[in-house]
Amino acid sequence: MELYYLTAHELHDLLIKKEISAEEVCRAVFNRIDNVEDKIKAYVTLTREKAFDRARKIDRQIAAGEKLSPLAGIPVAIKDNMCTRGVRTTCSSKILYNFIPPYNATVVEKLEAAGTVMVGKTNMDEFAMGSSTENSGFFVTANPWDLERVPGGSSGGSAAAVAAGEAITALGSDTGGSIRQPAALCGVVGLKPTYGAVSRYGLVAFASSLDQIGPFTRDVTDCALMLNAICGHDPMDSTSAPRDIPDFTSCLRDDVKGLKIGVPREYMGEGIDPAVKEIIGQAIKLLASLGAEIEETTLPHSRYALPTYYLIAPAEASSNLARYDGVRYGYRAEDARDVVDMFMKTRSRGFGPEVKRRIMLGTYALSAGYYDAYYLKALKVRTLIKQDFDRAFERFDVLLAPTTPSPAFKRGEKTDDPLQMYMSDICTLAVNLAGIPGISVPAGFVDGLPVGMQLIGRPFGEGTLLRVAYTFEQHTDYHRRRPSL
Repeated sequence: MELYYLTAHELHDLLIKKEISAEEVCRAVFNRIDNVEDKIKAYVTLTREKAFDRARKIDRQIAAGEKLSPLAGIPVAIKDNMCTRGVRTTCSSKILYNFIPPYNATVVEKLEAAGTVMVGKTNMDEFAMGSSTENSGFFVTANPWDLERVPGGSSGGSAAAVAAGEAITALGSDTGGSIRQPAALCGVVGLKPTYGAVSRYGLVAFASSLDQIGPFTRDVTDCALMLNAICGHDPMDSTSAPRDIPDFTSCLRDDVKGLKIGVPREYMGEGIDPAVKEIIGQAIKLLASLGAEIEETTLPHSRYALPTYYLIAPAEASSNLARYDGVRYGYRAEDARDVVDMFMKTRSRGFGPEVKRRIMLGTYALSAGYYDAYYLKALKVRTLIKQDFDRAFERFDVLLAPTTPSPAFKRGEKTDDPLQMYMSDICTLAVNLAGIPGISVPAGFVDGLPVGMQLIGRPFGEGTLLRVAYTFEQHTDYHRRRPSL
């Protein structure tokens, strides 16, 4: 197997044995990028020179016998909505095309401390608003399994980079499914941690009460390693949870005996592709044969997750994106007559159609006379959705569902129908509204396209999710399959 398709833990073993060097790994990944990036278009910015400098430093540390992190020397891609000191951070938006942050996001600092090698910043739906990466202000990323199809979104660039061998692991952000959904469509592992488990400091905000950073990896072991590196309390983030973080690799046990797994009927009903249902059904049978106790359950208010999300998220977005006015940073319209004209021209030219759509929707929901009817009511329904999960976790250790209602769809198939596009996240939205963790793992293929299985856990129950996901992975080979490019 080529170096760029190995996992982080496999590469770590080879690095420690000095059978390969970090510089060789870095070169293998960049050679892969040079060969396939024209097809995939996963990256907005590449940091080639910085990456090789970093890799050589890791090699010197290995030669000196220093004890290093399991992620030392591993090439990592960063979604382009996380601040990187001295490296352009655009959110794939024209309004931030020239923004260079003076500081790192906390997760970037933590990965640097772990010795990772940043390869570059990945393409995304503009300001993380989308389900296909077709809303990027620059270009559309392709799905490595079928270049005519989308990789999912909004973290499509990160998912595609890992699937195509253009990075070993990557970071994405998940506001309504934007890690789990592209992970499923690209055939990789993607985990959204519990809200507050990973610092959001330095993440450019979309919807502050929903956003969460998490990893993309090729297998569950790498996912645990990445969580070890990025989780933990951060005083720079007021929503960061002051909790002790376990060693997540200790949760990787091939054992689900006695675990109670609930299957919400709402996620297996109308709107789910029959072929996807069949694959999830096979996964359920496998886990049952391994000793898990599986039973149908219900999350009655989950049918309201879509309208609830599309009131709360745009409302928070309209507030967060008010700062992009052309005054302090980013794009500024130079032909304005006065300051008001500058605001209007800057925002109308700098934001794309989907961002404008959500700003208008959110501003309307927050406006006088509509706040109680829409936004406040959505917050109340959010509480009901959270209570559904609380009741389910009184009986079950984990919930199981499809990650997406169908495999990857073709480019342009849903761009003219925003509501149809929003339905792509129907299986993932409620998890963000409840602030709980969810992981997507490869569970099979439909006509050569990956299908993901979603596991949902209690707050700070990532360890149990990893245990179930790892067990499933040990008895299947879907995570080992690679696209032909």
